[in-house]
Amino acid sequence: MTGKTAPPAKKPSPAAAKKKAAPAPKEEAAPKEEAAPKEEAAPAAEGPPAPEQPPAPTDEPAPIPTEAGAEATPAPAEGSPAPPAEPPAPEPKLEKPKEEPPSCPLSLAVEEVSENSFTLTWKAPEQTGRAGLDGYVVEICKDGSTDWKAVNQEPFLSTRYTIPNLISGDKIHVRVVAVSASGASVPATLEQPVLIREILQLPKIRMPRHLRETYIRRVGDAVNIMIPFQGKPQPEVSWTKGGQPLDTNRINVRNTARDTIFYIRQAQRGDSGKYELTVQINGAEDKATLDIQVVEPPGPPQNLKLVDVWGFNVALEWTPPVDNGNSEIKGYRVQKSDKKSGKWFTVLERCTRTSCTISDLIIGNTYSFRVFSENICGLSDSAAVASGVAYIEKTKTTYQPEKIPQRDMMEPPKFTQPLTDRTTTRGYSTHLFCSVRGFPQPKIIWLKNQMEIREDPKYIALIDQGVCSLEIRKPGPFDGGVYTCKAVNPLGEASVDCRLDVKGEI
Repeated sequence: MTGKTAPPAKKPSPAAAKKKAAPAPKEEAAPKEEAAPKEEAAPAAEGPPAPEQPPAPTDEPAPIPTEAGAEATPAPAEGSPAPPAEPPAPEPKLEKPKEEPPSCPLSLAVEEVSENSFTLTWKAPEQTGRAGLDGYVVEICKDGSTDWKAVNQEPFLSTRYTIPNLISGDKIHVRVVAVSASGASVPATLEQPVLIREILQLPKIRMPRHLRETYIRRVGDAVNIMIPFQGKPQPEVSWTKGGQPLDTNRINVRNTARDTIFYIRQAQRGDSGKYELTVQINGAEDKATLDIQVVEPPGPPQNLKLVDVWGFNVALEWTPPVDNGNSEIKGYRVQKSDKKSGKWFTVLERCTRTSCTISDLIIGNTYSFRVFSENICGLSDSAAVASGVAYIEKTKTTYQPEKIPQRDMMEPPKFTQPLTDRTTTRGYSTHLFCSVRGFPQPKIIWLKNQMEIREDPKYIALIDQGVCSLEIRKPGPFDGGVYTCKAVNPLGEASVDCRLDVKGEI
């Protein structure tokens, strides 16, 4: 040990000689010589010294000393590093919750078929999990067998795959599975097997432009439609309505190699709907939708009433027809008939509301009124006729209050004809009209943009037999805005308004 004289050499035992044959590393031998003090000389050995052993090759690692050899090994110096501590035991890991496998691939379809292969396309699944997809596995099975075989050995990430080395004439079932670290998805399977034969041209429907929108025909008309298509070999053509086959008693379909003809001899309203055309070749297909609407004239309006007669004016009201003829009602045609002539004259064409006011009637005449409905086919076959008649009395010069008791006539103001929005040209006078009733006779106040119009020479306000008018002389750009007519009497008030737009000269 360091600082002490080495003991005299003894004859080594055979086991010790073996251990001694392997010399210690040279770095450890140097400190021994330096550590021994020069004053103390080593005593002479009793026997001959042990023969020197040649040094061990440098490739071999230094042997680990035994207990006997450990006594002769010098102790490490104080500055040498301590042996490494034992690593702590690893903490137990928490088990992660098991992730769900990905969902099924979407929109599996056949893109192309040849005489010994076919190509599939699909879309990625909606749910792929946190780890993401490893890829897809394509499996096939011959028709009549239940033995599914994977085509690819390793998953791939493309959503298009061509299956090669097939036999022409075979029918192959195919399915695609999405694979991830958490497992495999439910397979996406083609409904029909794929017949392996060459498709020279994929099926394609050439829908005419006028058939891409709703095809409208009248009841009783013939429907004769030809839709061309392409595809080689000759594709299979099928028609359905609402997912069901067509009624061959009413609808005739004739198919050729290039087109399909859809024919109805006399169309009825029940023939309306969406028809689906499918052109298919060995799993490859194309679809189109034909929307047919069969219409007829509407029924007459309902509940036509003569609401009021005042001065030269009559107010009418009605309700829409029960049957619109399977088409939207475009408007109503209002006609009047004078008792003296008995002829009908059109007062309003295509009135969009279910009420109107007829003006400029002749004093002393008795009038009847009727209304037609109108849709895309035209006017209704019959009209609604008002049950009562309107007699236009001559205005009396003397007022006899005793004949019309005031208590029966008291009524707050009510507008029977509102103002309508107007557009006029700069510099051209225009008029605004509305009708009001009420007793006592209401006071009429005109406002522009909520500001009362007072004595202004630009405006002339008149009221005659409940008909209120406002003349705007030579309007300019600043005369546009919202005009309001307010009627006020002791029982209440009412108002109507409209917008006036003034445009520059053309």
